[in-house]
Amino acid sequence: MSVTYKRVFRKNPALKDGTGKYHPQLIVWGKSATLDTLAQQMKESSSLTLGDIRSVLTNFVAAMRAELYNGHSVNVDGFGVFSLSATTEGVDRKEDCGADQIKSVRINFRASSAIRPNLDPATTRVEDRIDFVDLESQLKKLNVQGGTEPDGGSEDDEEGGSPL
Repeated sequence: MSVTYKRVFRKNPALKDGTGKYHPQLIVWGKSATLDTLAQQMKESSSLTLGDIRSVLTNFVAAMRAELYNGHSVNVDGFGVFSLSATTEGVDRKEDCGADQIKSVRINFRASSAIRPNLDPATTRVEDRIDFVDLESQLKKLNVQGGTEPDGGSEDDEEGGSPL
């Protein structure tokens, strides 16, 4: 598995002179994986039908949502914990503090250590290893192999916009 990154210049907001540093920024390629694409992948390593897997995943999402909306956290062993948090507005008096001060609610996810990426070069299991590949190197390689000129990018790329 490899994850592509690009070099992005980020200004230091604490400094007025516009100085900053280059940071690697991970790139997400293509469309997001969906429930259907995950179900298809799971079907390939299972004796279940695609319909069975879709049904289980759809019911899982509905059950998780119900648990969260009932004030529980959801701990999926080997994956992580889902919980709710709120953005609120403070008030001076306890008597004035109520649901009206809740402005938005988010679903948080804390990954289990079992799925967290391990950057240790001594990792021996191939499925646990992430290789990082520089976008510029990939584009140069494609240019040499494909004989076409890659898109030069735009100013947005330097600020963290879309890679392509």
